[in-house]
Amino acid sequence: MPAVAAVLFDLDGTLVDSAPDLVGTLNDMREARGLAVMSLLTMRNHCGSGARGMLGEGLNLRPTDTGYAALRDEFLALYAQRLLRHTRLFDPVEPLLQTLDARAQPWGIVTNKAMRFAHPLCQALALHPARAAALVCGDSTPHTKPHPAPLLEAARLLHCDPAMCVYVGDDPRDIVAGRAAGMRTLVAGWGYTGAAPPTSTWGADAVLATPDQLLNWLDLP
Repeated sequence: MPAVAAVLFDLDGTLVDSAPDLVGTLNDMREARGLAVMSLLTMRNHCGSGARGMLGEGLNLRPTDTGYAALRDEFLALYAQRLLRHTRLFDPVEPLLQTLDARAQPWGIVTNKAMRFAHPLCQALALHPARAAALVCGDSTPHTKPHPAPLLEAARLLHCDPAMCVYVGDDPRDIVAGRAAGMRTLVAGWGYTGAAPPTSTWGADAVLATPDQLLNWLDLP
């Protein structure tokens, strides 16, 4: 197997647990409409789809519905106020990143989250620019995942051949995008995978149950 020149990670549901703030934003909207709050457990696995997932499951709204755009904008405005209230790195992720840093293994972040949310979040959690060598967001290229453009842009920023990169994510779109970019792909099994088909059907190179399994896959002690 060719050496890995760079590891690329999805953000929400892979590096960070943003579900409490995403679900909290939805519940702010529900409470304002006299609706009961929804549990974090119920909504967690829909968080990988961001506002679309929250509005779809929590308010039964689809992007084609009348008034969807206004409610999406309301959700995003409220989310901006909650961005870092409870969002944290997944506990086992920090030791993983420390090991990558210690082994001088380049890594970056590719997310569909807009730059106006992802950049301050990554700064506050000391991910980028402190440690991650690249941050590519949903509005960094003309396309979002599952299109390969964001991943190819990350490889360009890292001066890496895409074939020597591996992409780790918790959504089927991550795997589709990674494969289309010619990268090897790994499922972050600790993330928001439950609302999707079984991870074994995604076509990834491997499914990682825990972050430390990435080190084994990379053959890093």
